[in-house]
Amino acid sequence: MIGGLLLIYFVGKAFYEMAHEYDKSRWGFAILGVASYYVGLILGGVLIGIVGEIISPGLVEEASEIVLGLMCVPFGILACWLTYRLLKKSWSKPKDIDSQTLDSGLINTTPEERS
Repeated sequence: MIGGLLLIYFVGKAFYEMAHEYDKSRWGFAILGVASYYVGLILGGVLIGIVGEIISPGLVEEASEIVLGLMCVPFGILACWLTYRLLKKSWSKPKDIDSQTLDSGLINTTPEERS
């Protein structure tokens, strides 16, 4: 229970700080990070259930809920990590500025250049 809450805290914090770095909605993306973790858990649970029943019928019914929950955690972490990497890659791309813009050569487009 405590481990799950700590994991959610650190996931939300990582997304919050990344959104702050790229001037995006901090709380919105912190919630998105936690939501991506839970979506990964759910999809992992469904996948484990389907594969488990195909390989060994009755496996899911006989297995402990704790064991099944722990088996889903890597799927949640993977979904969260993928979401984080996709957002970071998308946000770190330089934005195109129309060459017709007055002083377009002076405008910094990436957060690294702004500092």
